[in-house]
Amino acid sequence: MSLFDHKVSDLHGLLQKKEITVTDLVETSFKRIAEVDDKVKSFITLNEEGARAHARELDEKLAGGADRGLLFGMPIGIKDNMVTKGLRTTCASKILANFDPVYDATVVQKLHAADSVNIGKLNMDEFAMGSSNENSGFFATKNPWDLACVPGGSSGASAAAVAAGEVLFSLGSDTGGSIRQPAAFCGVVGMKPTYGLVSRFGLVAFASSLDQIGPITRSVEDNAYLLQTIAGHDKMDSTSANVEIPDYIAALGTDVKGLRIAVPKEYLAEGVEQGVKDKVLAALKVLEGLGATWEEVSLPHSKYALATYYLLSSSEASANLSRFDGVRYGLRSDNSESLIELYKQTRSEGFGEEVKRRIMLGTFALSSGYYDAYYKKAQKVRTLIKKDFEDVFAKYDVIIGPTTPSPSFKCGEKTKDPLTMYANDILTIPVNLAGVPAISVPCGLSDNLPIGLQIIGKHFDESTIYRVAHAFEQATDHHKAKPQL
Repeated sequence: MSLFDHKVSDLHGLLQKKEITVTDLVETSFKRIAEVDDKVKSFITLNEEGARAHARELDEKLAGGADRGLLFGMPIGIKDNMVTKGLRTTCASKILANFDPVYDATVVQKLHAADSVNIGKLNMDEFAMGSSNENSGFFATKNPWDLACVPGGSSGASAAAVAAGEVLFSLGSDTGGSIRQPAAFCGVVGMKPTYGLVSRFGLVAFASSLDQIGPITRSVEDNAYLLQTIAGHDKMDSTSANVEIPDYIAALGTDVKGLRIAVPKEYLAEGVEQGVKDKVLAALKVLEGLGATWEEVSLPHSKYALATYYLLSSSEASANLSRFDGVRYGLRSDNSESLIELYKQTRSEGFGEEVKRRIMLGTFALSSGYYDAYYKKAQKVRTLIKKDFEDVFAKYDVIIGPTTPSPSFKCGEKTKDPLTMYANDILTIPVNLAGVPAISVPCGLSDNLPIGLQIIGKHFDESTIYRVAHAFEQATDHHKAKPQL
């Protein structure tokens, strides 16, 4: 049996008893990567020398009997839009193909302080713009369940690496569903925390009012361990929330008797495949059997979420990506004779088609004469979407529905139709616009591909989400299913 068939708490116990070493864990990770990553293509950059050296240091600590947390020695993969000191960070873009950061993101610092081991940097849609991982500037990642299918995006490789057993867990970022959608497609657990709960310092910005880092794991328990480590206030991030971090692990042992669940009719409407609806309704029956109750509700402004999101996120992206100009770092074009030409040529050569598309859309929405009609109106609709959630949460504890309208789709199936591709995030986007937390957990298979159940909570109430997700997980076997690579 692979070490990666164990939970983090199991491996921690084996380390404590000195039945395994950190080097064993790290070598198991690299061995699995060597076996399957030529098919899955999760990693852009491997940290082989650094990870092995770190493992040796931790084994010395282990021998010395030092205090050890639950993440001690655990191999992790980091999405390639979080800066890592001395380890290449590309955002899967040619414009940053030679960028080696001089500092660590706050989440990376926290993982290092917890003595976890960074195995490498994971592929993604370029600058986190995409729903399939086909927009990477280097190569497309595949879904371990079916290599002809996409793993989702933009954190598709973060989910695929966990599903394929290459790492125990990973970090992704979620701007409009980019943790939850790939977690659903790859049959793993993905949490998008409340906006501001996890520091964004060192996360290369796509849309600053929407981006949030979160954990992708095999189990709800492991997910809670990881969030416990990375959550918390950070003075380096002006949007970081100064709130007390509860004990997420403690919430896992409590039941869901009397829990009130809201099920938005919009989340099971036309466009959601029947196989997905069936699995979600079956999951609700499981929770009913555990003592929870559910009722149908309405989130009436959900139908405007897609347009609102793409206007706001593209507007923020057009501002954030203006820093990539060929002057300070990254790619610099050799074909320019003036400063303006340098800007134009560098950005033309360095950015991919999807990034250019969103920069153009965002610049248009912010331009004189169109700002009020598009950007300002989208901000007003965002407020209405947020109020929809507040109204429902006044009466209910959580909102539940599918994570995606369908299982994973075939590679290349939607690349020629951006609007159809964008619609794949229709069930996850409202959560980001409202800033509330949500998790995707496996709830079965349709056509032999995983389906995700999305559990949405109140601001900073990740504990209740974990409580519901863990209760459902323990009552079913969906999380035990693994792809046969």
